[in-house]
Amino acid sequence: MRFIFTLLFFFLLISCDFFKVKKTSSQDILNEELKAFNWTDVDEYPSFSSCDSIAVKQDRKNCFQNSLALHIWEFLKQEQITVTQDITDTIVLKFNLSKDGILKLVDTKMTITTRNEIPNIEALITQSLDSLPQVYPAIKRGQHVNAAFSLPIIINVD
Repeated sequence: MRFIFTLLFFFLLISCDFFKVKKTSSQDILNEELKAFNWTDVDEYPSFSSCDSIAVKQDRKNCFQNSLALHIWEFLKQEQITVTQDITDTIVLKFNLSKDGILKLVDTKMTITTRNEIPNIEALITQSLDSLPQVYPAIKRGQHVNAAFSLPIIINVD
């Protein structure tokens, strides 16, 4: 019996190392969280009020992009654009959307022909953004965040 108590006491002394709790600093937790954090994706894409009822994330993104492209296209369709040759081009528009919902055209990529034939195309696109309905910013972890995205627009002028 005495041997059993001695053996049990010995195991208790040795097992104390197993009960030690490793302390993790808040900085270590933050570093681990930042490594696992996906900085390129948002929880909710930017949207217009017409797209708010859509629940599927990808469908909501498509609704936003299609609504924006349609708005720009409708504005350009109303303008009198005169060209000396036919133009069929895809313009890639790069936008920044602030966390306050302010949409800004940052860059446009188009062929030299399009740029020469329609020199004010960037100004027209920027002007079309002034009449946009309210844009709701992207959301990441419950917070409004800045977002950058590209949008291709097909220009076909005869």
